[in-house]
Amino acid sequence: MNFKKKISESIISWYHINKRDLPWRKTKNSYKIWVSEIVLQQTKISQGINYYNEFISKFPNLESLAKSSDSEILKVWQGLGYYNRALNMLKNAKILYNEKKKFPKSYDKLIKLKGIGEYTASAISSICNNEKKAVLDGNVYRVLSRVFNISKPINKLSSQKIFKQKAEELLPENNFGDYNQAIMDFGSIQCKPMNPKCNICVIVKYCKSYELQNIRSRPRKIKNQKKIKLRHLNYLFICDKNYIYLQKRKNFDIWKNLYELPLIETNETIENELLKLSIQNKFKIKKINSPLLSKKIIHKLSHQKLNICFWKLEGKAMNFFYNKDFIRAHKSEIIKYPFPKPISKYLNEHLIK
Repeated sequence: MNFKKKISESIISWYHINKRDLPWRKTKNSYKIWVSEIVLQQTKISQGINYYNEFISKFPNLESLAKSSDSEILKVWQGLGYYNRALNMLKNAKILYNEKKKFPKSYDKLIKLKGIGEYTASAISSICNNEKKAVLDGNVYRVLSRVFNISKPINKLSSQKIFKQKAEELLPENNFGDYNQAIMDFGSIQCKPMNPKCNICVIVKYCKSYELQNIRSRPRKIKNQKKIKLRHLNYLFICDKNYIYLQKRKNFDIWKNLYELPLIETNETIENELLKLSIQNKFKIKKINSPLLSKKIIHKLSHQKLNICFWKLEGKAMNFFYNKDFIRAHKSEIIKYPFPKPISKYLNEHLIK
């Protein structure tokens, strides 16, 4: 038996004893596995479990998802971030349902769907269709880079071929889905980024990085200097008796199709009198009370830093907000709208229940 076969068999044996009890592990339904994989993109498992359970409870099958609206799916997704994931799921569901197709489980069909790349297609097809496809996620990269002492950066395109080849070499002769889940769990629980459990590792005798004592420097990753865009968002909190005013984001921008308070975006921090003029100019208003600063926060996204100010507008001159761009929503109905996290948090804190 060659050492690569011993590695995969050892990882599978470890998995049978140590695998995590996760809700999506109880099914081979490709729709549900797809939901779990999309939820877990850019999300920790501890956070993803609740979102997965809520999603499956609301949309238990392809038909129920296909018949939903973007607001319904975004409401379930609220707080998880990267909202295009949810919108892509909805698009895929509607296309498949309209074409009277089931959710696919073969790699060749999965890879054609919007928002599904090589990793996701490999994971779903191996788990649900037992296709011989190796997965490469952060955990697998870490295991491979240490076992084979690969010094190539994991986030460099030219390195992908090397890691893919090594991942495929470790595939067992069958039960590919179990093995893929095993090596991902192994990387997450055993071969951790910091303080890996080398003293009780079942493959330590095959690990080149352990032998060379360079575990801490594997995997290598090139630090990319992100260019962070600074934005100044001024939200207008207008409460008219039991109603507040909302608008839906429609541009190809962050938080697409989510709801927010009426917005004035400026190039820099603005004082209330200048904001008052901006409101009058944008909405063609002659008279309005000066807005009062209610709260300031900094909200960080992957490539943007948002300087958010919430302003209260009080007084009787609010009838100008009766236009097609705004929704006059009763306080009791606010719960049904999907909001970006900072808006949702503000409304929970300041809206009189």
